[in-house]
Order: sequence, then C-alpha cells, then structure tokens
Amino acid sequence: MYVAELRFECFADTTINRAQTAINGFLEALRANGQILGREFAVSFHDAEFRVRLMLPEPQSLAHRYHSPWVKQALLALTDAKLLAPREKLLGQDINANESCLETPSWQLLYTSYVHMCSPLRSGDNLLPIPLYRIPATFNGDHKQLIRWQTEWQACDELQMASATKAEFAALEELGSCDSDLFRRGWDLRGRIEYLTKTPTYYYLYRVGGNSLKAELQRPCPRCGNKEWRQSEPLLDMFHFRCDQCRVVSNLSWDYQ
Repeated sequence: MYVAELRFECFADTTINRAQTAINGFLEALRANGQILGREFAVSFHDAEFRVRLMLPEPQSLAHRYHSPWVKQALLALTDAKLLAPREKLLGQDINANESCLETPSWQLLYTSYVHMCSPLRSGDNLLPIPLYRIPATFNGDHKQLIRWQTEWQACDELQMASATKAEFAALEELGSCDSDLFRRGWDLRGRIEYLTKTPTYYYLYRVGGNSLKAELQRPCPRCGNKEWRQSEPLLDMFHFRCDQCRVVSNLSWDYQ
C-alpha cells in the first residue's frame, strides 16, 4: 500500500460546511470503489486549502480510468462547492503493509480480519489483496456492499478476539456458521465476483472450538457434508479445508493449531 496526500483548493468564496460535505462525499465514493483504504480520514484546512492523507492500494489508484460513476459525480460536487479537482502527491510506500496483487490469480477468496484495512478480495496463489477497482463493479456501479460486508466481518472478529462479553458468542456464530446472515451476504457477493471475473472465488469460513483434534480432521464441509474437502497440505499455510462445490475454505480449529 502507498501513502498519498490530496489537496483541495478553493477557486471562489465558499463555506466550511459546503466544502466539508463535498470532500467527505468524494472520499466516501473513493472508499466504496476500493480506491482508498480505511474508514476515517482527517481533513485539515489552512490558507484556503484542504488537505487529507490517504492509504492507496497502488501508486495509481486514483487514476481517472478507475473512477466509478459515483466518484465522477462526487468530482462534480467538488466544483459546485467551489473547490478545484484535488491535486495528488504520492508520499511513498507504507513499509508496514502488503503490496497488492496485480496478476490474474488462478483462484481467489474473500478473506479479512479486524487488523486488515486492505481489500477483502485475495489472490488464492499468494493471499495478496486484489484492488477492488480492478474488477467489475459488484453492485450499483461500485463495491459499497462488499466494503460494508468487510466492515461487519471485522466488527465480529474484533468482538470474538476481545473475548470480554457475551457478544463474543454471537460474533462467532456469524463468522463460523453457514446459516448466519454474514455468511449468506458474503457468499452471495463471492458468487457475484466469480460471475464477473470468471475466476473461481471462495469464501473463508472461520473455525474455532471443536471437541478434539481427531474430530476436527474428520469434520465435513458444513454446507454440503463433503468429507473429502480436507487438503493434504494447508493452502497458503492457512486453509486446511476447501470445498470446490460450495466454494468454501476453512482452517483447522485454532484451538488445535
């Protein structure tokens, strides 16, 4: 990932509120298209200029060719708010983040966690994140529904990792059950991505608990009952199970690793 700074200059009299609304709308449109990463963006104001620092999947993530219809509309809203189109300055690579996958993978999967801010679509060849704007829009012109699913998955993951309240058990049910709302929405998004990209796309089903290591090694696919989904070697050193029929991957329970 890369760090960049955007500068918004005023070309006529405006108000802080008008500028704030237009800039925030522009940033949210970029986020919904996967062009910027994260949830919160600190916008500063000094000498008739607004500045914001952002995380990008690639150096060219803000190129016009990647803009969704909503990003293009948000650019027009900047003009209405008396702001020039933003000037971009690439500050450098984030040394604490992964690079993006730029090659077409042989397979891919939806995988995230509460510590990841990168794309939830990962290459099945190396687990590197795939920038969302590089694939066709999943719904209504961008990837807002996929970003929303990622946010919900991460919220559940943070609750179960904290292990401090009864909410942990509800969160685990969402992360690890094929009957949960989180799974249903994510699995449907997975299918949509596979249809659009023509690349086999899987859903990561989180697994913790279980009665014993022996039982874990013998557990079938929870969606279809496939008993042959266990892999001889963990895929990507993480996924011990993969069901090609259900397009699901899972790990050996973390309690037995």
